[in-house]
Formats: sequence, structure tokens, C-alpha cells
Amino acid sequence: MIKEKVDTGLTFEDFKTEVLNDYRIAVISRECSLLGRKEVLTGKAKFGIFGDGKEVPQLAMAKCFRNGDFRSGYYRDQTFMMAIGELTIEQFFAGLYGHTDIELEPMSAGRQMGGHFVTHSLNEDGSWKNLTQQKNSSADISPTAAQMPRLLGLAQASKIYRNVPGITNADQFSINGNEIAWGTIGNASTSEGLFFETINAAGVLQVPMVMSVWDDEYGISVHAKYQTCKESISEILKGYQKDENSNGFEILKVKGWDYVDLVATYEKAAEIAREQHVPVLIHVEQLTQPQGHSSSGSHERYKNAARLAWEKDFDCIRQMKLWMIAINIASPEEIDAIDLEAKKEVFEGKKIAWNAFIGPIIEDQNQVISILERIATTSPKKEEILKNVAALKSIKSPLKKEIMSISRKSLRLIVNEDDKAELSQWITNFIQKEQVKFSSHLHSESNKNVFSVKEVLPEYPSNATPDTDGRMILRDNFDALFTKYPEALVFGEDAGNIGDVNQGLEGMQEKYGELRVADTGIREATIIGQGIGMALRGLRPIAEIQYLDYLLYAIQIMSDDLATLQYRTLGKQKAPLIVRTRGHRLEGIWHSGSPMGMIINAIRGMHVLVPRNMTQAAGFYNTLLACDEPALIIECLNGYRLKEKAPLNYGEFKTPIGVVETLRKGSDITLVSYGSTLRLVEQAAKELFETGIDCEVIDLQSLLPFDINHDIVKSIAKTNRLLVVDEDVPGGASAFILQQIIEEQNAYNYLDSKPQTLTAQAHRPAYGTDGDYFSKPSAEDIYEKVYAMMNEVNPSKYPSLY
Repeated sequence: MIKEKVDTGLTFEDFKTEVLNDYRIAVISRECSLLGRKEVLTGKAKFGIFGDGKEVPQLAMAKCFRNGDFRSGYYRDQTFMMAIGELTIEQFFAGLYGHTDIELEPMSAGRQMGGHFVTHSLNEDGSWKNLTQQKNSSADISPTAAQMPRLLGLAQASKIYRNVPGITNADQFSINGNEIAWGTIGNASTSEGLFFETINAAGVLQVPMVMSVWDDEYGISVHAKYQTCKESISEILKGYQKDENSNGFEILKVKGWDYVDLVATYEKAAEIAREQHVPVLIHVEQLTQPQGHSSSGSHERYKNAARLAWEKDFDCIRQMKLWMIAINIASPEEIDAIDLEAKKEVFEGKKIAWNAFIGPIIEDQNQVISILERIATTSPKKEEILKNVAALKSIKSPLKKEIMSISRKSLRLIVNEDDKAELSQWITNFIQKEQVKFSSHLHSESNKNVFSVKEVLPEYPSNATPDTDGRMILRDNFDALFTKYPEALVFGEDAGNIGDVNQGLEGMQEKYGELRVADTGIREATIIGQGIGMALRGLRPIAEIQYLDYLLYAIQIMSDDLATLQYRTLGKQKAPLIVRTRGHRLEGIWHSGSPMGMIINAIRGMHVLVPRNMTQAAGFYNTLLACDEPALIIECLNGYRLKEKAPLNYGEFKTPIGVVETLRKGSDITLVSYGSTLRLVEQAAKELFETGIDCEVIDLQSLLPFDINHDIVKSIAKTNRLLVVDEDVPGGASAFILQQIIEEQNAYNYLDSKPQTLTAQAHRPAYGTDGDYFSKPSAEDIYEKVYAMMNEVNPSKYPSLY
């Protein structure tokens, strides 16, 4: 089992120095895992999930990882991050403690649990760094296999940069497309559909991806025989093996404890992927997990004695140690000295990280104690206050929560006392100081966020010209955008050759090529993943999901990855992806849904735009390409053939985001809606006007953000009545809209009647024209709902219809 040294071209002394440094990193990483678990079990940290047992293969991967490369990985890659110089001992423990200082905890400023890694792609002002001059890691997430879709896009970006000329600032993001996207995953997580979807897509696209599967035979406590057919992911993927007559993968297998073979295998994989743009899967077998899955359990419960003994013998660090001794790289005594020094270094680093974390909190604790003791000297509630002081003093390692809880409960005791001001002010200041550390950067805070883009109105010819189909406005606007932004590209099911199912991209592939206007397979999650990965590398992708109902396949990736990216990196990475889809009224259960409540609650962190026509939609695309935030645009399915005036300034006019538009002025009632339903609202408003009911009709235009100028409440102050019309299910988007209007805009103060909603039925829309009529709000439904509200106000003028 002992091999000779790997052929590196180095002198033996240089080789020895490199190997010893690798070993030192592996031992430091292991000691971090061991001590990290103790910190959890003693209560200093909340939860721990560590990379012990995977150290040596991660060292091999790091050796082949170059500047400009990207990692999209698994929450056990701490050794890799240490080996590329992007994770220190102190940072490891700061992450474990959840330190909210981004300088000390650069992975997420305490917003993610330890083991989730990132590098910073952005400068302080939100502008891009030169990503070719650093080693890059996209921000990890916990959902199993959810790193896979993004990995596909990170790899595809290299293909785009290699083959599409003229991209703006390309040398800031790529060196001729030579970068590899490196993926890592646990063997059990390869059972997820996202893994297989990504593997298939990468094989089709032929992108430079190296996918490592860390295989320790278990998924938490469940053995591989219950996880994977044939108990081997490389065996069942043999059909993906590339040959000279087909695309596909290169598939390599290697033992995870064999340092020499690991280095050689990763060098081979890197050469294939980097030079040929062929994806590679490396199945790293015979790994161990010395502490089990996480700090919440023990692996001794589910591994038998023989397995535990084997794991002890074939621990990758132990095997590396034996190999080093066998070929005289180091003596047992020299290795013991490295082990001892690493243990001391980790202990000292842990202590530094803990003191940096707990020190400021203890200062806050002491401030509150001092305030409370002063108040107690003159307070009638002295005894109760001093009990709280004693409780606070007894906490040796306080949390901010504990300090706040005791402070606020103490404030209740002295609510009628003059001395409450100091405590009240301290609490207010503390909340203002601390809340932002947990709540900032849901959206971009740079000077290129959506609110930095000013409205530009469409310009029209002075002479009368024939109106055109809405789809033509989209098409001609996309044409202008692809010319204006060489880094822009669009892809999706049927988006390329036929120009999308509604012809909004007609002729674009022929003009701009198959890489910029591309067809994809039927695989919504990885369509979004392509967009995320390419956006992380400076491109401006538009990912098309054919119908709104199909967005459900991709909602997890949008929710867990794209929508949280700015938040979980404290604004240190961005992916300004535009997701394009079409929806609302068409035919049948799965082609006419409007699951807007689900969507807006799942993807906070993205903007959700609901244009009523294609000119508005085109304006939204123009706005978004001028800013640095991700968004979902839902085009109206029944609007592509409707006639609109053709603007002159394609690519330039911009629809403002978060601003409503009043389509009809009125004095009796405010009607609020969006998208396709607005046409019915306007029709009903005309018919109601004939009976003396004057409706004000407002188009929301965007659901996230919502009416930033509070124009709706200004309307209600005039009409004193509100009806929200929505084709989502009852309690869906209409509940959100009401909450925003009543609670955020304080419209309750102006209402003379109960605010009401008119929504679709609770079921999905039935098929056909009649199915639509009886499933979703009709013009008659809207008319009668408004009429009934006015009947309540003036029954003699508006007698009951029924």
C-alpha cells in the first residue's frame, strides 16, 4: 500500500518541504475539528459539522486549484480552504461561534454555521474585484446537493469567456476560459435529483468542471447500500464515460487515504478539464468520518466494531504519516513534533477567536449591570432589579440575547419611574447597533441597486403608426440589449432555435449565436443554476423558465441560493441573474397557475416584477441590466399577441421598480391588482362607472419591492375603500398586499369600509375557457364585488343584485 514519492519535478528537499507543509495543514484541520466539537459540547458554540476524515484528498485538490478557479462545495471542505490560504484557525472558530464581525469571520459574519465557506468577490462599494487574481469559492449553502446547479454555471462561464468575443471587462473574470469550477459533495447527497440533473447537463454542455465525491459509505447513519444503486456512484455513472465519438464525463476513482495517487489523479483531472473543457468526476473512496456526521450525535451508534477499527487504520492522516515514514520524508519523532505544535497552534487560535468574540459582549453585559445597579439604589423595585443583576452577573459567557432579555424585563419594572430613560436609551441604541448585524444586505446596498436606476419613459413617433404585437416589442428590445451588453445572454427551454414559445426571441440565436441565445434541456433547477454561476463570474444571464408553474421545480434553488446570496455573504458576492418566465391565465392546472404567495414568501432577497404588458416588461429588463440585483419577471401569457405602440428607444426606456401606476382616476373605491387580471379590472371599472361608481385602478407593477412611495394609501385617503383583486389562491399574494397596505402604509386610518380581496378559487384552475371563468376572478366577479361593497354604503342607490 506504500507508494514511492509522486513525480513532481522538485528536488527531494523541496518535495519534502511541500509534503510536510501539507501534513501540517491536515493536522491543523483535524485538530480544529476535534476542538470544535468540544466547543459545541461545552456550550460555547451552537452546532458543529466538520471536515475530519477528508483532509488528504482536499490537499490534493488544492494543489491543482489556480487563481481564477471557483469552488462550489460541501460544508466539509475546511482543509481545502486552509490549503488555498482562505481560512485561518481564528476564522474557523469565529465561524463556529457566530461572530458578527466580517473582518474576523469573513465567511458570513456569523449568519451561517461553521463549515460554510466563501471568498469575497466584491470591493467595499459593491464593484467587482479582479477574480482572476484570487482563488474563489462561491458561498456554500446547507441543503444537500444544492451546490450543484450553481457549479454548472460557474463552469459554463469559462466556456462563454473562451468562445464569445467582445465581452466587457472579460479579463477581470477569466483568462481565455481556462478556469475550472471545482465541485464537492458527500456520497449520500449524490442521491439527490439536483446531482443527476447537473451531471447530465455538464456532460451535454462539455464544461470545465471537476466534481469530487467524498465517499465514506454513510449518509448520516444510513449506509451506502440504502443510498446508491450498486453502492457506488462511479459505477452507476459509467454510461456518462466520454469516448472519442460522444460527449460525456471522464470518470476517475481514487482511494481517499492515498496521498500519492490522489495528487496524480487531481493533476490528471485538472489537465483534462482546463485544457479540453471536458467535465471530470473523481470518486474518492474509502474515506472515514472520525467524529461522525455532526456534533449532534455519535457514529459509534451505527458503525460496528469492524468498521470502526478499519476507519482507525485507514484514517487518511494516519496513512499519510505511515507513507512519510516509509520513504524517509520524516521520522516518527519529527511527525510527533508537528502534531504537538499543531495542537498548540489550534488551541491558541481558538483562544484568540473566543476572546475576540466574547470580549465585546462582556463589555455590554457590564454596561447593563452598571446601569441597573444605579437605578436600583433609588427604585421602589430595588429587590427585583437586583435579582436581575445577579442573574446577569451569573452568566460567565453571555449571549447578546440574554443581555437584551434581562434588560427589557428590567425596563418593565421601572416603566413609571423617572430613572428609566438611561436604560431605555441603552436598549434602543443596542438594538439599532445589533439588529443590522443580523438583517442587512438582503438586497444590494451598492450604488447600483435597483433604486439607483431612474425611470426613462418610452418614446413614440409623433406621427400615427400601426400598433404591433407585444412579442415584437420584447424581441426588438432584446435585440437592442444584446447589442448594448455583450456580456448578456439568454437560455432556456425552446429559447434558442425557435425564439421561445411565444416568439419573444425570434431571430436572436441566428444573430447572436448559440452560446448567447441557447436552448436547454427540460431541467429548471439547473437552468437557474447556470444563471447563478455565470452571474457570479461577471456575465449578465437571463434564465428562462418556460411557464410560471414550472418555476416550482427551481424554487428551492432560487430560495436557498440566489435569494440569500447577498445576505449570507454580507454583500461580498452578488449574482444579478434575471429569471424570465410567463404566466397567469392560459389553460389548465399546470399552465395557468399564479402561485405568487408561495413565490414572494420563498424568494425574499430577489425582486418580483409583474408587468401588465410587454412594454412594461421590456422596461424592467432594461432597468435590471443597469443594476446589480437578481429579479424574477413574469410576463403575461395572454399579452404576446395584444397590440401595443412600438417605442423608438429600445434598450433605453426603463420601468421603475417598486413604483405603482394609477391607470384610472376615481373617487369611490381603490382597486389594486397586477398582471393579466388588470385588463378585467379596467373592464369592470368602465362598467361600474356607467352605474355611478367611480373606481380608481392601480397597477402594482412589482410585488417585491412593494409601492415604495406609498401611493396606494394616498388613493385610499381619497376613496376610503379598498379591493385587492388577485388570481392567486385565497390568502396568497392578496394577504401580502393587504398587509403592506393596512399595516405598513397605515391605510386603516382612512377606511370607511372593510378592506376586501377577490381572489381565485382555492383549487388550481380548471381546463378551458369555462374552467378559467369559474376558477379565477372574472370581470363580472369584480363588478359584483365592488357593487356589493357600495351597496353596504348606500343600499338605496345600489340595491342588492341578488
